[in-house]
Amino acid sequence: MKQFEILGKKDTRSGFGEGLLEIGRQNPDVVALCADLTGSLKMDAFLKEFPDRFFQAGIAEANMIGMAAGMTIGGKIPYTGTFANFSTGRVYDQIRQSVAYSQKNVKICASHAGLTLGEDGATHQILEDIGMMRMLPHMTVIVPADFNQTKQATMAIADHKGPVYLRFGRPVVPIFVQPDAKFTIGKADLLIEGTDVTIIACGHLVWKSIEAAQQLAEQGISAEVINMHTIKPLDEKAILDSINKTKCVVTAEEHMLNGGLGDAVAQVLARHLPTPQEYVGVNDTFGESGTPDELMVKYGLDTPNIVEAVKKVLKRK
Repeated sequence: MKQFEILGKKDTRSGFGEGLLEIGRQNPDVVALCADLTGSLKMDAFLKEFPDRFFQAGIAEANMIGMAAGMTIGGKIPYTGTFANFSTGRVYDQIRQSVAYSQKNVKICASHAGLTLGEDGATHQILEDIGMMRMLPHMTVIVPADFNQTKQATMAIADHKGPVYLRFGRPVVPIFVQPDAKFTIGKADLLIEGTDVTIIACGHLVWKSIEAAQQLAEQGISAEVINMHTIKPLDEKAILDSINKTKCVVTAEEHMLNGGLGDAVAQVLARHLPTPQEYVGVNDTFGESGTPDELMVKYGLDTPNIVEAVKKVLKRK
């Protein structure tokens, strides 16, 4: 099976910071807003190089979203930055009313998503945000897999007309996407071809899925792995093409089972191709304080959990 070269290890939020700076250099209409978390969002370099295009909103996330929506009227492309919990749960009304409803060209960029926020605990570890955002009409939802892909996505969304939710994280993870890879919104990446089972993953679970496929191959199971970096619009063709071949699927995400990638895939299959499906995700519970690795293991979001889900779904095939 295909082998992946680890190009290094880095947090995906740093990919956002580098992508923001580079697209800022290319497009003078790009502006950035932050809610008192400039360092955590890695927006420092943009602030230093473009101080007149950076706006510190303070701990006033709702105002930040309103400011961003207003800036689009003058032709600006605002990127807002704060933790995923504050980017969505705290300001959902402002996003719904001022951004999604009127299709404002705001890029809502959210770091520290999911359990891998770690020691800050359940109040900050939002696990519902993908569901919240994909339910909004006109909203594009993107969850890139590593540093390079986050940088590529950050730059790509500047050319997309309309609101975007870009979700990334805090922990250092392997880099396996090539730095010159093309990022296309709404088009999944087929990472590994296989014949026995399809694994569809997003975010930090993509590398875990690659590891699972490697372990399964040693056991004689051929797993196809798809990086579904765009949750909305969903690449339905990639899903159906793969599952028409493998006849079963496992979805893997750092998110609640309700409302996330697994639900999105299940909806496609229910309409077009009813198929045995198993889910790897958080099952109707809040998180807790702990290291990212400890939490991923405790809540069943690790490589062995994907392997186990594959074996379960193969029995139902």
